[in-house]
Amino acid sequence: MSDDILKKLGPLAVLAGTWEGDQGVDISRIHSEEKETKYREKIVFEPLGPVKNGPQELYGLRYSMTAWRLGEEDGFHEELGYWLWDGGNEQVLRCFMVPRGVLINAGGDAKVSSKSFHLSAEVGSEIYGILSNKYLDESYKTMKYVLDVDIHGEGSFSYKEDTQLWIPINEAIFHHTDENTLKKV
Repeated sequence: MSDDILKKLGPLAVLAGTWEGDQGVDISRIHSEEKETKYREKIVFEPLGPVKNGPQELYGLRYSMTAWRLGEEDGFHEELGYWLWDGGNEQVLRCFMVPRGVLINAGGDAKVSSKSFHLSAEVGSEIYGILSNKYLDESYKTMKYVLDVDIHGEGSFSYKEDTQLWIPINEAIFHHTDENTLKKV
């Protein structure tokens, strides 16, 4: 990996590489009931850049993530996407998709030296927004996505996610949450 690219990744530079964690806690709805699932996950971050949008220059991490319930061989969740650093606007972006047919483009302010950052996206937003397939839009519509990341140094980081789902049958928002601490492999 190029040292030049790493120097331009801002607060994301420390994340380049492979990470694993087995302290994950997922709170979701399965068959109309709230369920807590313990999980392990692996994330691979590969540096890339520059990506040029006219005068805007982005550097980032191409990433893939898989999560497995503890004690199981088959993954229950996957993601593909990008974490991007927009140094000119001091923004961290996370653009990703899950194979359920949901796309999220979340963003938030950060400094080059930030060790924590807060990203969010909302349905209907033209800047940081959310798209879902027809079935999910009608039954478990993702309304808001919030991510908080804390970098504990070169070898550890943690996150907390809150994916807020509108469930028409309950006429309520359900907070599908995930959190984990990962260590560099």
